Amino acid sequence: MDRILAGFGLKMSECSLTPFGNGLINHTWILRNAAGDFILQKVNNNVFTHPEDIASNLDLIENYLTQTGQNYFFVAPVRTTDGSTLLLIDGDGYYRLFPFVAGSHSIDVVGDADQALEAAKQFGLFTKVLSGIDVDRLKITLPSFHDLSLRYRQFLEALETGNGERITAAAALISELKSHSGIADRFEAIKQDPGFKKRVTHHDTKISNVLFDKNNKGICVIDLDTVMPGYFISDVGDMMRTYLSPVSEEEKDFDKIEVRDAYYKAIVQGYLEQMNDELTQVEKEHFFYSGLFMIYMQALRFLTDHLNNDRYYGAKYEGHNLVRAQNQAVLLKRLLEKEKSLAVLPASYKV
Repeated sequence: MDRILAGFGLKMSECSLTPFGNGLINHTWILRNAAGDFILQKVNNNVFTHPEDIASNLDLIENYLTQTGQNYFFVAPVRTTDGSTLLLIDGDGYYRLFPFVAGSHSIDVVGDADQALEAAKQFGLFTKVLSGIDVDRLKITLPSFHDLSLRYRQFLEALETGNGERITAAAALISELKSHSGIADRFEAIKQDPGFKKRVTHHDTKISNVLFDKNNKGICVIDLDTVMPGYFISDVGDMMRTYLSPVSEEEKDFDKIEVRDAYYKAIVQGYLEQMNDELTQVEKEHFFYSGLFMIYMQALRFLTDHLNNDRYYGAKYEGHNLVRAQNQAVLLKRLLEKEKSLAVLPASYKV
């Protein structure tokens, strides 16, 4: 740790470090010294195999915001002593340092529709203020991350090469997910539709990636490792997948899974408040599809991993990924049941 802090011009003897947060990918600490509070992170380069690409994207965003004078609260990384935003410690890995935003807090689980609204505003604002960036200059930090076509092909491959006993036991769920293959077909059509634009997209819009102030108003979005070119359905869809139901993908009691209309409307209203003038008409017509897209993709990924003996997500108990896949299949069913009432955007959603 002495070498790490020295890379940022700090001394261990003048700092205190405490593990911080519950992120599953990177190791994070809160660092305190006389100059203030900071967030120190070790980048997981097993997941992000080219951390320098993340640093490049953050540099691009920071420079763009500075040059265009955008009024946006961006938590820029602290520079190392040699001017870099990423510190490589030989034999250990990559580290970075961010200022801790005073008076801010994050939320692990969305508690009400107002929080969903604020989060949707922040993710919409993030994409809006960066609308002038040439997205082709952004690095791909997780190749094919939200490529539903690929995830469906991987699912079909698992049916051919996966665990035979598990394939037989999951026959009903396999059949159910196959019956929804039209969701993947529509994604293929979207990729060919000029009405859909690639934008600066966050790709991980869970509520914990928004900073709130003491009044629970959004300040900004954080955790920009997955920022890449993408379609708006990734950000809106991930909010729907993680905000609509009162229980998470880990819930085993599927009777607790529901789609809360107020949260759906809050996501759409909040996102449109920022992105209404940016989105094309055909994109606006795909708000409901966004939820189907993300929930279906995650159901496929969980089931594929179960059939492949849990080699990607791992499992805390026997059948863990099967339960997750069943959970997401139920959430997909609940959303489809509300298609008639939610798919058409009422005028009251628009701002």
